[in-house]
Amino acid sequence: MSDNASVQRARLPRPNVSAEQAAGILREHYGLEGSIRELGSQQDRNYLIDTGASRFVLKIARAEYATVELEAQNAAMHHLAGLQNMPRVPVPLADGAGRHILALSVGGEDCQVRLLTYLDGEPLTRQRFLPAQAVSALGTLSAQIALGLRDFSHPGLDRDLQWDLRRAGPVALQLLGSVSDHARRDAIAKAMIAAVKHIRPLQAAFRTQPIHHDVTDDNVVSRRDRHGRFVPDGVIDFGDVMTGWLVADLAVTCASLLHHADGDPFFILPAIRAFHRLYPLKEEELRALWPLVVARAVILVASSEQQLAIEPDNVYVLGNIDHERKIFEVANSVPFSLMETAILQAVGFTAEKPLPAIGLLLPGIAPEDVRLTDLSVLSLDFVNENWSDHEIDWKLLAKAAAETEVASTRYGEYRLSYTRLHSDRAPATCALHVDICLPAGAEAIAPFDATIVRNGHHLVLASDDVCLHVDGLDCPLEAGEMVTTGQSIGQVAGAAGAVGGLRLQLCRDADLVPPLFATPEQAAAWSMLCPSPSPLLGASVDAPAPHSDELLAMRQRSFARPQKNYYSNPPQIERGWKEHMFDVCGRAYLDMVNNVTILGHGHPRLARAVGRQWSLLNTNSRFHYAAVAEFSNRLAELAPEGLDTVFLVNSGSEANDLALRLAWAYAGARNIVSLLEAYHGWTVASDAVSTSIADNPRALETRPDWVHPVTAPNTYRGPFRGKDSTVDYVGAVAKALQHIDDSGSGLAGFICETVYGNAGGIPLPPGYLQQVYGMIRERGGVCIADEVQVGYGRLGHYFWGFEEQGVVPDVITVAKGMGNGQPLGAVITRREIADALEQEGYFFSSAGGSPVSCVVGMTVLDIMRDEGLQENARDTGDHLKARLEALGQRFPIVGAVHGMGLYLGLEFVRDRETLEPATEETAGICDRLLDLGVIMQPTGDHLNVLKIKPPLCLSRESADFFADMLEKVLSEGW
Repeated sequence: MSDNASVQRARLPRPNVSAEQAAGILREHYGLEGSIRELGSQQDRNYLIDTGASRFVLKIARAEYATVELEAQNAAMHHLAGLQNMPRVPVPLADGAGRHILALSVGGEDCQVRLLTYLDGEPLTRQRFLPAQAVSALGTLSAQIALGLRDFSHPGLDRDLQWDLRRAGPVALQLLGSVSDHARRDAIAKAMIAAVKHIRPLQAAFRTQPIHHDVTDDNVVSRRDRHGRFVPDGVIDFGDVMTGWLVADLAVTCASLLHHADGDPFFILPAIRAFHRLYPLKEEELRALWPLVVARAVILVASSEQQLAIEPDNVYVLGNIDHERKIFEVANSVPFSLMETAILQAVGFTAEKPLPAIGLLLPGIAPEDVRLTDLSVLSLDFVNENWSDHEIDWKLLAKAAAETEVASTRYGEYRLSYTRLHSDRAPATCALHVDICLPAGAEAIAPFDATIVRNGHHLVLASDDVCLHVDGLDCPLEAGEMVTTGQSIGQVAGAAGAVGGLRLQLCRDADLVPPLFATPEQAAAWSMLCPSPSPLLGASVDAPAPHSDELLAMRQRSFARPQKNYYSNPPQIERGWKEHMFDVCGRAYLDMVNNVTILGHGHPRLARAVGRQWSLLNTNSRFHYAAVAEFSNRLAELAPEGLDTVFLVNSGSEANDLALRLAWAYAGARNIVSLLEAYHGWTVASDAVSTSIADNPRALETRPDWVHPVTAPNTYRGPFRGKDSTVDYVGAVAKALQHIDDSGSGLAGFICETVYGNAGGIPLPPGYLQQVYGMIRERGGVCIADEVQVGYGRLGHYFWGFEEQGVVPDVITVAKGMGNGQPLGAVITRREIADALEQEGYFFSSAGGSPVSCVVGMTVLDIMRDEGLQENARDTGDHLKARLEALGQRFPIVGAVHGMGLYLGLEFVRDRETLEPATEETAGICDRLLDLGVIMQPTGDHLNVLKIKPPLCLSRESADFFADMLEKVLSEGW
């Protein structure tokens, strides 16, 4: 069949067979009855029948389609179904007469009918977001099918299909007549010409074998993994099975992924790696892969335009045309050379073509005189957010040139000045060029033999192997002139004695005007295309490359394993500002989890205060100095009347440990009542009263006999729910106290968070602490309020969490935010309780109460007051909580929104009735949020709660960005 004939066949409409007629076929020939509905198809008519016990697909093809081709499809499915370790595939079924293909006339129209088993699962095509795991799995599945078909043979495989990428050029030419939009037709034609130009020199090396040729997001079925993500595990629709290029099979798969790519063609690389890992491709095949993807995109969009011209009401085509246009758009958004480089790098082909000899560009500039700027995330020249100044790079470049009159930016540097706050994707921060500050009038010479190319003031020196792009040069030469190495090409623009500037960039692809910056993901490929301009200056102007993977491996070798890090593949965070954190590639992340930095990151006022005190004195609290007295007095003034004595310590764990010791000393007993599912620290004593199995999976098995955990007053998922549950939860405490009373061993005290922080900020039931504190004090016990996570203004509406319950504790413990990251904690109590500790000797904490720590603590309080951070926690927190509650109205996975101020918890459940925790889904949501620029982690015994505890400087814009990104994840998937 000729290319024209295959296109003509493709122009035939689908068989005109109704659901009622299909039901009659099923009943008469297969003895099946049940509900029936039509499935989408471009050229067949397909129906799904559900008998109640099983489901099947009735496929109806036009009689014009060769029967031997349908036989080949059936044989291929049978072949794969009989192999081990294959994806699921449909199985053709025979009718009562043993026939697998029926030639029938339906309503006067001749058709060919088959019945297949139905594969349960979800197609990927309607999933707006596909994680890298699903993309990789699709590549693996494509390779498995290709390997399974490698030794398959059938005469029906030798077909002429419009989808056959071996004849994509002629087929596209035939299809273009159906494209009525002239601009679209021209774009399609131009893309196909470019693709064919790249494919032809390589195609002699392509391997040919039986291929499915349609392993796409539309033709695979998926099941959810434990994280709630769809992972493909079955292949349907063998209508395009044929003999063709092996690499074309992968190209079809990759093209189908592009409408999920959110505009990023590098999205397909996990699929390519996975395919190549299982079924290695030749270098020529890899080089041709992207042009074949473009060719597939052309055929897709042109075929759909044609089919709509034939059947304007074809719902299947109408539903796919937007996807296919998006595929075409993304496929043509990047140069072939970039994707070829990226694909080769992705599978380990990293051989770099050597550059030709490149001489000096500026002979009058001594290499040793070139000073380099530091525009990286670690630059000390960036202060107080000056990196957001659009002119900051040139200002710092001029500053660097002050000594020798010559300075250069660094090539390959990830510039903080190009970061973007509140961005759901990493910005282009990697410099592929250098800017040079130097005297105007400096001579420039050709560093290699080249042809002059001009585009306004933009100058290009073009050769066969490399091009030099230059801005800022007065060049008298005309476009098309040839220059030889060492020939003068002009002078740096500017008046004599003035400061001039040059922008230099090398590029291996003569057809490109390369970008000045690349995203971190694309930096390696672009750097191969745009090599360092260091040879032009005779001095290295390269920035050191990040070594995040090596550092993570070093951490894992040297840093004790129980000290976990966030995320399996964490970004290397090296800078912060307010509620934002920056990785070494200049990506900004919104920090929604860091309750340690209550003021926010990089506060200049705090940095100045700490630097001043470090320059004066830092020692321990046994010396007499002003800061320890002043800070202790400030803390006592923040506490309720009567709590007038302060211990300064290093951490929350140490604070809670000391609080327990105070209770023991004051009460003369050991028994402590605590709450289940709580976390209080990692010292021996604070860990003993911590029963969160998320923090310690063996917590409930390893409590000492002096710890008496009682039912946590979780009014959302506890045994007693709602605001009227107080009496039941108090009853649980009374039962434990009765047990202690019966033992005659006495009670030391009771410890709990005043807001149920470890579960995401659930308020305690009304009146709970009033009644519990009363029972504790009746027995001579001490009431300890753990405010380490929830207190110190974070709740917005209250400075201390216990204020919400209308009680005053005997001991307050606080840490974390009070030092904004400096190791600092405190225990605030009554004088007689503090004095009781002297019976056991004096207390000392090496760094607790040091001059630096005290200055930090006082400066934090000053800034909180002056910047109204508690008020901001209230107002911004209330706004954010309302946004989150609105999400709960739309997404069933949102079970509840807990907390207040900027201590919130968003709890995810699989079922709002049973409250089954969505643990794995929560982990997946956190990973997707990281990809979108938000740092978030789960909490709670089931790790199904987002613990939202950002710096108190969180802006409303940042709160909205977090809510928007969370909405995006819940809408699109993770």
